[in-house]
Amino acid sequence: MKKADIRQFYERLRAANPHPTTELHYESPFQLLVAVILSAQATDVGVNKATARLFPVAPTPAAMAALGEAGLAEYIRTIGLYRTKAKNVVATCRLLLERHGGEVPADRASLEALPGVGRKTANVVLNTAFGQATIAVDTHIFRVANRTGLAPGRTPLEVEEKLTRATPREFRQDAHHWLILHGRYTCTARRPDCPRCPVTDLCLFRGKTP
Repeated sequence: MKKADIRQFYERLRAANPHPTTELHYESPFQLLVAVILSAQATDVGVNKATARLFPVAPTPAAMAALGEAGLAEYIRTIGLYRTKAKNVVATCRLLLERHGGEVPADRASLEALPGVGRKTANVVLNTAFGQATIAVDTHIFRVANRTGLAPGRTPLEVEEKLTRATPREFRQDAHHWLILHGRYTCTARRPDCPRCPVTDLCLFRGKTP
């Protein structure tokens, strides 16, 4: 996609949603971190239902660590891979207490050293909790970037690097949210809603729906 078209692409997404944000519910960087860990291979709606019960009981690393794996599992058993996630979240809580004074670190290396936290999760936390202009590439963003020609790549990391280079600086802070919401509700996997898409004329996808 040409530079002028990329700018127009983001300008239209911004016009439709000037202040995008995550659909996960949270009240602190710690709660966001837990919600993002739980959201792997799960829907935000499902995570929000579980955390609506969990966070009032365990809003901090100390409280959540005190639940233990079995206790935490009872709150998140409706989420896929809940046993593994409970193990990772409790271990992460203990490391936050031991290494970071119970606070979520605002740097990538420290975040990725936590159990259950990979590059995508770290990027979401850095962007949403700490205002850093990172772009977390999930399945939706990977699809949108490749399908539209915005930043095609064979791996999430390649797409992330291309998106970071291609996205004008003024749009980088919100690019992650615009692209994920676009992929979730418009440029869907099975049948993209091309007739209602605000950027369909800029998109390079050959299989546009009528």
